[in-house]
Amino acid sequence: MNTSLQFDRRLWPQDLAGSRAHARMLAAAGVIGADERDELLRGLDLVEAELRDGTFPFQPDDEDIHMAVERRLTELIGPVGGKLHTARSRNDQVATDVSLFVRDEAQAAIERIEGLAGSLIDVAERNVDAYLPGYTHLQRAQPVYLAHHLLAYVWMLLRDRERFHFVATRSVAQLPLGAGALAGVNFPTDRAMVAAELGFERVAPNSIDAVSNRDFVLDYLGAAATCLTHLSRLGAELVLWSSSEFGFVRLPDAWSSGSSIMPQKKNPDAAELLRAKAPRVVGSLAGFYGVLHALPLTYNKDMQEDKEPLFDAVDTLELALAAARGMIEGAQFDRERMAQAAADDLIAATDIADLYVRRGVPFREAHGIVAGLVREAVEAGIPLRELDSEHLDEEARELLERSSWLESKASEGGTASGRVREQLDAAREALAAPPS
Repeated sequence: MNTSLQFDRRLWPQDLAGSRAHARMLAAAGVIGADERDELLRGLDLVEAELRDGTFPFQPDDEDIHMAVERRLTELIGPVGGKLHTARSRNDQVATDVSLFVRDEAQAAIERIEGLAGSLIDVAERNVDAYLPGYTHLQRAQPVYLAHHLLAYVWMLLRDRERFHFVATRSVAQLPLGAGALAGVNFPTDRAMVAAELGFERVAPNSIDAVSNRDFVLDYLGAAATCLTHLSRLGAELVLWSSSEFGFVRLPDAWSSGSSIMPQKKNPDAAELLRAKAPRVVGSLAGFYGVLHALPLTYNKDMQEDKEPLFDAVDTLELALAAARGMIEGAQFDRERMAQAAADDLIAATDIADLYVRRGVPFREAHGIVAGLVREAVEAGIPLRELDSEHLDEEARELLERSSWLESKASEGGTASGRVREQLDAAREALAAPPS
């Protein structure tokens, strides 16, 4: 129960990076000799080679990756290997390793998010003139261009990128190493030197906070949970749109499956899993909040529970972003089917109400007039444009032409084609700019 090697072994790149920086600092501070530093660095290179090629001899007594590396280092270079742990504790060592891991994975998430956002922009540009019914309450509401709808996800992803940028920069800006077990160390160390080599902005100013802080794990889990929630909405729409009832899109075979007994079916498995992954990471976030809740300072073994939810969130997000990108890039949209669904002139009712408002009719009164027209058309089983009513004059009937429904939405951020093209340019510009 006490061992964590089965899952924390993936921290070995960060553990070796921290150990190399620590060894160089110890020599620079005069705590160890230059020859000892060189031997430690040589030994760490040997350890890395074994870890990379899979020949590292893990032992049953290895409690975690940190102890495994130190044991093997001493086996390879002798007693000098034991000097590596001078002026550090596993408490500040683990906190540093996990900080480095979070920083690396947050940056990787940014790159994957940018890849998906770029694919969405490309698909939106290819479908800039494709009609799509927009929905509220999953009821047809107002028509939009497909590009406008897809770009909504781009802006979500760009916000996700900003969250991960915060994690990769601000959240892990402080170096824990050098805090010792909790109170500092008894040697003249140079923490600023280690911080500079490892890319930290500054050293953690309080040794107690340094070893007990896991805010960066919470921040990563929070950013991942929000991003996956956005992806779950995309997944849900792809599931609906690929159904026979909608028929708006055909998903690529690589991200779908057939039924075991019904040969006519093509199941949107990847989109369904995309829809389901968010609660998994949201649960991990809530669970780790529970671990830290009311936990006394400083380090407690409870904090070992940070790694499994973190690693699972990293892997889940990587898979989800890849699946979303694969489905979007391979999706085949049925423009005719979408146009037919967007051709129901009942969804132009708002435009007719707005026409009466421009003529001076109070909005609530105009809303009531048009609602009555819609009821009449539905009861008669005819399109709104065929209804014989004094409230549908020539100008009102012109509004029932489909193109006018979209092009009238020319407000900034609206679905009119000119605005959508502006938005495409803005999205490409925002994606090309570095996160801030």
